Amino acid sequence: MARHAGAVPTRANLLGIAVVATTLMSACGFHLQGRMPLPESIRAPYVEASDRQSEFVQSLRRALLTSGAHPLDQKDKASAVVSILKDDLTRRVLSVSVANQPTEYEVTYTVRFSVTAGDKELLAPQEVSTTRNYSFNERLLLAKGHEETILRQDMAHDLADIVMRRLSSL
Repeated sequence: MARHAGAVPTRANLLGIAVVATTLMSACGFHLQGRMPLPESIRAPYVEASDRQSEFVQSLRRALLTSGAHPLDQKDKASAVVSILKDDLTRRVLSVSVANQPTEYEVTYTVRFSVTAGDKELLAPQEVSTTRNYSFNERLLLAKGHEETILRQDMAHDLADIVMRRLSSL
């Protein structure tokens, strides 16, 4: 039977195309979003923080797990220590109404961290931050409180991504 230009590709052809596409993507450094390959020295880290339940620390632990690391609960058994030196959220009023009620806030999330492995400093202390603005309406207090919570979580996630990119470059 003769084939013509409009023939349907076979399963083998589709499989071949998928293999070639996967090879090309991996050759260019492509990786799935949220999954950053970590060096061997960071595969079993200990996250040292004064507040282990903060939005940022929880986001960082999730990002480490997603990247194939196995965060440990004991510092002495860890391959590296990620020290969270500062984990600070500030909120300031950007604008007020004629009745002197806040109508817009600026939220800044700042994290300072360093990475060590034994006595060796892998990453000197670095500070990263992100800032977001949101409007505020006292009549929508519950909804605006929820909006700020979601904003904080997103900011912590963004900062954890930045830290993970720096860890993956070690």
